[in-house]
Amino acid sequence: MEGLRLVAKGAEADLWLDSDWNGVRVLIKRRGLKEYRLPELDAEIRRSRTAREASVIHRAKEAGVPTPLIYQVDLEAATIVMEYVEGERVREMVDVLGDDERRELFRLIGRTAGRMHGAGIIHGDLTTSNMIRSRGRVVFIDFGLGEVSWEVESRGVDLNLMYRMLTSTHYGHTAELFKVFREGYEEGLGPEAGEALTRMEEIGRRGRYLERE
Repeated sequence: MEGLRLVAKGAEADLWLDSDWNGVRVLIKRRGLKEYRLPELDAEIRRSRTAREASVIHRAKEAGVPTPLIYQVDLEAATIVMEYVEGERVREMVDVLGDDERRELFRLIGRTAGRMHGAGIIHGDLTTSNMIRSRGRVVFIDFGLGEVSWEVESRGVDLNLMYRMLTSTHYGHTAELFKVFREGYEEGLGPEAGEALTRMEEIGRRGRYLERE
């Protein structure tokens, strides 16, 4: 892709930076061909996953969850052109913030996650690598594994991933950060939060049981 800079290469899609797309800076997410699949099946999978991701992002934004703006979707090329969000990735910020600022940030993340689940959106990869602090907001990015679901199990899986990420990536702050994340989540989702958090704990116990087998 001429004139673009590859910024991330994933198993399913590549991310390119275009500094001057119609006068704005954008990221272009493109799902590439998979030669191990039948061509017709591959085209349909890439088309449907691109459509689903764009739809999930739009739905999340309508619910008040900060997400990148989508400028263009090309289903045949399996490409989404979206806003380049200026800011800092939360993963890189955790260890350099002061205690109060760190706790307030994770309360905001929890509140945003609760609002997202309340709108029936499951992120699918709810980690600090997919969150950018920008202009006082936390912008959720990369909804490639996202889906629409109201199931408690799906919410619990999202939350369990968040907790596991904290224990592995931000282990020095796990207890304090999940405590305030949980409080924010309860604020954002309301009465349904308790059931989702309980399910998260059940999923965690299942995982530990399977690891021992």
